[in-house]
Amino acid sequence: MKRTLYIIAVFILCTAAVALAMSHMADVKAHSSCKYCGMDRHKFAHSRMLIKYDDGTEVGTCSIHCAALDLALNIDKSPADIMVGDFNDKSLINAEEATWVLGGDKKGVMTSRAKWAFADGGSAEKFANEHGGEIVDFDLVMSATYSDMYKDTKMIRKMRAMRKSEKGHSGHGH
Repeated sequence: MKRTLYIIAVFILCTAAVALAMSHMADVKAHSSCKYCGMDRHKFAHSRMLIKYDDGTEVGTCSIHCAALDLALNIDKSPADIMVGDFNDKSLINAEEATWVLGGDKKGVMTSRAKWAFADGGSAEKFANEHGGEIVDFDLVMSATYSDMYKDTKMIRKMRAMRKSEKGHSGHGH
């Protein structure tokens, strides 16, 4: 009897954990890849963004770089919610209320100057102490994103051209 109860309890806990994990990443199921670059939003859950507009539409991106593209292209829409993946636990948090770390030694997503979001300031400060970077708010990180856009776009084009060139040379028996 105890063994049966134990098995049932373990099953319930596992089911609850799976359900929590699935709801935690529901936006990734709805938007599995970035609208702009095609990157896997599950793989980049720590930097992904979800923008919900006041007209009911929404877009999922891999990074603040691609989110900035969407915000600029949809100038006539008003964002109702801008969410970002918390760097540590990957849960979606309010991007405008997050504590951001700009720069540092950790490679950014779609940008040469990293931009990471944290649900709490203590985690952001710890990260900045370990990896460098500056603690900033959402307005500053968005300004930096637009300021970096041209340089980052050139970097992305160069990386894609290199990858395309490497693929073109592989598999030909040379």
